[in-house]
Amino acid sequence: MRAENLCLSFGTNVIYDNVEFNIPRRAKCGIVGVNGAGKTTLFKIILGQITPDYGNVYTDGASIGYLPQVIEIKNPDVTVWDFIASARPIKQIESQLHDLYVMLAQNPDDTDVQNKINAVQEKLDYLDPYNAENNMLDIIENMHLTDLIDTKISNLSGGQKSQVAFARLLYSVADVLLLDEPTNHLDAASRAFVCDCLRNYRGSVLIISHDTEFLNKIVNKILFIDKVTKKITVFDGNYDDYKLKSDQIRVRRNAKIADEARQIKHLSEFVARANAASPTAHSMKRAGHVRAAQLEKLLARRTLAVNEYKRVKMDLTPQREEARFPIMVDDLWFRYPGKKLLYRKLSFHIASGERFLIVGENGVGKSTLLKLIMGFLTPERGTIDINPKTDIAYYAQELEQLDENKTVLENVNSPEYTELQLRAALANFLFFDTDVFKTVASLSPGERARVALCKLLLRRANMLILDEPTNHLDPETQVVIGQNFHDFAGTIIMVSHNPDFVEQIGITRMLVLPAGHIEDYDHEKLEYYYNMNSEE
Repeated sequence: MRAENLCLSFGTNVIYDNVEFNIPRRAKCGIVGVNGAGKTTLFKIILGQITPDYGNVYTDGASIGYLPQVIEIKNPDVTVWDFIASARPIKQIESQLHDLYVMLAQNPDDTDVQNKINAVQEKLDYLDPYNAENNMLDIIENMHLTDLIDTKISNLSGGQKSQVAFARLLYSVADVLLLDEPTNHLDAASRAFVCDCLRNYRGSVLIISHDTEFLNKIVNKILFIDKVTKKITVFDGNYDDYKLKSDQIRVRRNAKIADEARQIKHLSEFVARANAASPTAHSMKRAGHVRAAQLEKLLARRTLAVNEYKRVKMDLTPQREEARFPIMVDDLWFRYPGKKLLYRKLSFHIASGERFLIVGENGVGKSTLLKLIMGFLTPERGTIDINPKTDIAYYAQELEQLDENKTVLENVNSPEYTELQLRAALANFLFFDTDVFKTVASLSPGERARVALCKLLLRRANMLILDEPTNHLDPETQVVIGQNFHDFAGTIIMVSHNPDFVEQIGITRMLVLPAGHIEDYDHEKLEYYYNMNSEE
């Protein structure tokens, strides 16, 4: 896969400026860059969903498999088995081959038909029909989907749908896999198997991921999209190798910026003195013209500085004090129609100011519990008592409403804040200067998540309920965003697969599902629950 003279702009927003890169066959490549740099956009160009202004990315006819961030399945009424099996259209190709042989029998000398037979047979051989079912069963078993094979896609949780879509993609044996944040809903039970599959995949794999541990286990190249220069650079090695080289480049860039600043200051001062000199000081005037030309050239090609994050202190104290126990759950029972019980006699109380984490594998009801607390679902038995003093702000990516036609600033607008205060809050979520005037429609998924999270804090509720708040956020952004929630003065209930973010927030207790028991937070326990099935 290669890019030649790739240029793309959305209005005045330049994404790529004359980009070139080359990724060899069978490479395992991580795609990194800050939110909004153009990572997902690159995938859309490869898929033909976006046409660049100039140049292109060439795949030389390779078949492409794609796992998007948001899974949308066109026919959700099919079973998991049929959905995964459809990734290799073996029966259709066998039928096509049969029809071609019938045609050849009628016209034995037809070379066109003979050539078509050879091409179709090659396609069938690539799909490995004799071992296909065993391959599929192996994927299903190792991704812990065996109990779901007869379940309709429409009856799966969001995390289960993502796992099934991932399983289908692995079974597809496409020449190139494009994975956009594949670990957002990947539980620990499937991680080791997926890592092994991708490391040994016979085609190329391109991964956009904020999960640096995941990247380190798989990739041998990093493709870095620089939002400042609008260029793309390919680094050899894994993510840690890239970070080391990137830090060295940053040090050299900063030194160059400082040196250029000194030169600009020196030249500017000389030109000012020359301009102020007497008209009869011809030598000084000529030297001033020379220095002015040098200054103009230096300003035109000066190295651009990366925006350094500076935290703005803001008062986001909740508007009301909480009750001592803002939420009390007693003897909770719940199941979806026709399904087994998710909770049986589940009870716990949330204390004011707690940082409460819900952990467990996909499908055990973590997001469902949040929806029960919010009143979107009704328990079969038991009670969820929310104190009248509890003001809840809820974050779930599939529910958070942003007006795509409005700007970032308009989406967080509130009569309680001045524009200056709103822009200060947005700066804490990495929206600087003219960024606040971009429409939400033009933002990447990570940028949209930042707008939604900022909007959430600005509500000044005394309780935050967060369902996977770091999905789509790159590692550097997670650290910055996490500080905002670490400083939050109220209570937080959270579901997250991200141990680093969990650690930063300052979790106090954990609810472990499906067992339903409560434990005090401990880092080693957290690592255990995230990885308890990774070696199965």
